[in-house]
Amino acid sequence: MESFRFAHPEYFYFLLVIPVFTVFFILSRINRRRSLRMFGDHALIEQLMPSVSAARPIIKFIIWMLALGFIITSLAQPQFGSKLLTSKRKGVELIIALDVSNSMLAQDIKPNRLERAKRAIAKLTERLRDDKLGLIVFAGQAYVQLPITTDYVSAKLFLDAINTSIVPVQGTAIGAAINMATKSFSPNFVGSKAIIVITDGENHEDDAVGAAKEAMDKKIIVHTIGMGLPQGAPIPIGTGSSDFLKDREGKVVVTKLDENMLTQIATAGGGTYIRANNAEVGLNNLFNEIEKMQKTEMDSRQYSEYNDQFPLFLSLALAMILLDFMILDRKNKWLRNFRLFGNQK
Repeated sequence: MESFRFAHPEYFYFLLVIPVFTVFFILSRINRRRSLRMFGDHALIEQLMPSVSAARPIIKFIIWMLALGFIITSLAQPQFGSKLLTSKRKGVELIIALDVSNSMLAQDIKPNRLERAKRAIAKLTERLRDDKLGLIVFAGQAYVQLPITTDYVSAKLFLDAINTSIVPVQGTAIGAAINMATKSFSPNFVGSKAIIVITDGENHEDDAVGAAKEAMDKKIIVHTIGMGLPQGAPIPIGTGSSDFLKDREGKVVVTKLDENMLTQIATAGGGTYIRANNAEVGLNNLFNEIEKMQKTEMDSRQYSEYNDQFPLFLSLALAMILLDFMILDRKNKWLRNFRLFGNQK
């Protein structure tokens, strides 16, 4: 729907100078008449100055004020375009709970579990269209990294900042992550909701299966993706891979994928368990399942670009200025008989 607007309406305050100029012009005309009366009779002075016009200065002043008005209007940047429209689109709400504990640094999935998971999430955002995405990070505690949104660009920026030091308390509290995800969906959203937990499954903190059951009771599907291999791998310390985390006895700690736990969580949450490998993480497969879920209409505001119309008003201002130059201050003896300006006063 076409509409008209001004991009910078604040410039219209400059229009206040026009009445100020008008007052000064009127006062100057009155003062001029008083000065002429001091020299003698008005009719006699007109006979002595036949080429002087009383009307033309007024006309020229009006033209200049019109030109000023058009210039100020062009500064306000008039535009034609479409109004803001609210349309409906269909989608689901998806929250990813990503494990950022130190065990996710294991390199049984290259380059490591965490980095591979982050890359998979980044690729998933490229497939999202009408769905809302949220991101939760967890280790010994869970935190909302990105509130649920359709801003996929911001999602990638937040994803880049994730590392194992983002959560100060170590551990793997999968249940806390599921509980926080359950509370993080849009309050008024009644459509399909899904949680994807990406972890190695070594849960030592809470009742993750119970949390998944509670989510399922609220019609929230819980899927799990296992990062790592059943045989496990050591946890690197620092940037190098030659030094590994050791226990109190000096033995290298090996972190293993707990598929049994992740399968129980997915079953309790009515979802699917997928094991990641060096070929793929499995997020795309889960997203295919999510796309089959019932989609709910969501509001989407759309803006269309406005086209600037200020050149038109600048052209009108230029036309007024050219017209002013064409109208002489004094009467033109060649045009006097045409009476272009009334009685040619």
